[in-house]
Amino acid sequence: MIHDDALALLAGWTPPSPHDEALRDRYVAHLEEHPDGLLKACFPGHLTAGAIVVSRAGDAVLLNHHRKADAWLAFGGHIEPEDATLADAARRELREESGLTVFDFDPSPLSLDEHAVDFCSDRGTVHHLDVRFLATAVPDGEHAVSDESLDVRWWPVDALPKTFDDMYRLVDAAVSRVRQSTSS
Repeated sequence: MIHDDALALLAGWTPPSPHDEALRDRYVAHLEEHPDGLLKACFPGHLTAGAIVVSRAGDAVLLNHHRKADAWLAFGGHIEPEDATLADAARRELREESGLTVFDFDPSPLSLDEHAVDFCSDRGTVHHLDVRFLATAVPDGEHAVSDESLDVRWWPVDALPKTFDDMYRLVDAAVSRVRQSTSS
C-alpha cells in the first residue's frame, strides 16, 4: 500500500537540511494522522510527488511553464490510485508532463516543499506537501508539452527563468547531487 511505503520512506529518510527535517516530521505526522493523506480529497493538505530533471553534466535543467500556476516549475502532481510508491508517482508525473521516456531516476527523495495552491480544490486553498525526486536526462528534443503546460524547455542552470525561490533551491540541490555523484 502506498500509504505504508510513503510513511516508511519518509520516516527512514535522512534530510539534507534542518528545513527538510522539519517538513519530513510534518509529513510523517500528517500520514500518521490521515490514512487518506496521499489523496487529493484530503483537505486542506495532501502529499504530492514530483521530479526535477537535470542534465547528466549538471549544467542544464528541464522545466515546464505550468498552465495554471503560470510559472516555470519542476514536474509533479497528485498521487493516483495506480501509483505503488511515491517514486512511482513522481516518475509517472514526469513522463506525463515532460514527454520524456528516457531518464535516470533516483528513488531517494531530494527535498521537500510545502506550498499553498489556490486552484486545486473548490473548498479553498490546499497545501501540497511535495516530495521531490531527482531525474537526469540528456538535453535533446525528446521532451513534449502536455495539456498542463504552456512550454517545456531546457534552461542553463546559470540562466534560469524567473520563478519561485523554492525552485532555485531545488535546482541547486539537484545540481549539487548530480555533481557529487559524477565526481565520486
